[in-house]
Amino acid sequence: MGQTKDIMIYIAHRGLFDGPDVNLENRPQQIELALSKGYHCEVDVWYVDDKWFLGHDFPDYEIPYEFLEQPNLWIHAKNLDALYVLGANKMLNFFWHESDSCVLTSQGDIWTQPGKPLTRNSIMVMPEYIDKTLNNVIGVICSAICSDYVEKIKELRCD
Repeated sequence: MGQTKDIMIYIAHRGLFDGPDVNLENRPQQIELALSKGYHCEVDVWYVDDKWFLGHDFPDYEIPYEFLEQPNLWIHAKNLDALYVLGANKMLNFFWHESDSCVLTSQGDIWTQPGKPLTRNSIMVMPEYIDKTLNNVIGVICSAICSDYVEKIKELRCD
């Protein structure tokens, strides 16, 4: 009997899959595009005055709560109110971090900062911060990779 190969999950950081672009990151249309290409997406989410927003440094793009219920989203709570309200929905995959080496997501995955040790249950975050050539993704064992370059990473890994 042959070995089964683990399926690598590719997470488009803020919806980006072909390189950084501050004009596209966290835009709802960009998230939808990345999801339509089969990628998972990390999104930065704020909850302010009973409204939901996407945005990295600020709550930039208002969204309906239902947007967050889409499959394959990795929701980064950007303020305490978002973290608190997200906690009521056990189906969502969310997390909070600041400068931690790693954090546990609500679904039990280990969101791991660049350059930190990985496990089979880890998400390798932003490998390009450590190695711009992305050679550090070849042969790495983890459950997922989150990057602005997931399209290139997928090619490099031949997945």
